[in-house]
Amino acid sequence: MSQGNNTPLGIGLMVATTFVFALQDGLSRHLASEYNVLMVVMIRYWFFAAFVIAIARRKAGGIGAAAQTSQPILQAFRGLLLAAEICVMVVAFTILGLVESHAVFTCYPLLVAALSGPVLGERVGWRRWAAIAVGFVGVLIILQPGMTVFDPAAIVPLISAAMFALYALLTRYAARQDSAATSFFWTGTVGALAMTAVGLWFWEPMTGPDWFYMACLCVTGVSGHWLLIKCYEVAEASAVQPFAYLQLVFAALIGISLFGETIRTNVAIGAGLIVAAGLFTFWRERQQRLAHQFLGKGNG
Repeated sequence: MSQGNNTPLGIGLMVATTFVFALQDGLSRHLASEYNVLMVVMIRYWFFAAFVIAIARRKAGGIGAAAQTSQPILQAFRGLLLAAEICVMVVAFTILGLVESHAVFTCYPLLVAALSGPVLGERVGWRRWAAIAVGFVGVLIILQPGMTVFDPAAIVPLISAAMFALYALLTRYAARQDSAATSFFWTGTVGALAMTAVGLWFWEPMTGPDWFYMACLCVTGVSGHWLLIKCYEVAEASAVQPFAYLQLVFAALIGISLFGETIRTNVAIGAGLIVAAGLFTFWRERQQRLAHQFLGKGNG
């Protein structure tokens, strides 16, 4: 994938991406509250797989080249893990709502940073460990263990965040041998096959209006991924990634305006700490990358 350096355009595309994904989450919350989660995610994956296959066909070598990998077990596990993570997160939407689910889920970049050492062998300095600790404090403030009778359901979005962090790390690991197009192809097709195998057993008839919402869900899923691909084509990931936190803002607005959710004080404080810690982590990674590039040029 060729990458440009149009950062303003990349930021605009990332903002659009987060808005579209927030709409997708709102639609998922509605549909999953009326129908089985596995069926909803299955139909969503059908369109996602069609999109992935269409993208692969346009690339050089077609589907055969996109599917070719030397690590099929890893790629298949990535696809299964993401499908399971989506199911867990949609369940969280129906139990806790969009606001609290996203407030907890925003800790996943910190989990990626924490696990990048043992999983990828990357060095994590004390500053990033301090940011991870601050983010963990934010999660505790949101969950409030010990303050009242602890609700185990509050752990659901945290499990989803941990699953997505592992997926992100495995994606980085797979990138050492496979292209982004190959990983994308396996993510969509394996996920669709897995969700079809389990989702068909939970098929339920849907009303006409809900079929319209389901169509909108599929469109937002495909368009969101397309925007994300374009975003990373025109700008560096490190420059636009901090703006991904806007999905929390957009999801909160949808949860409040359409589903009557509220933002508790502890959730706002905890989410603020998590976002601040995540932004610092992104900044440190960017600084280290620039330092390595500078040293590399100096040695050359």
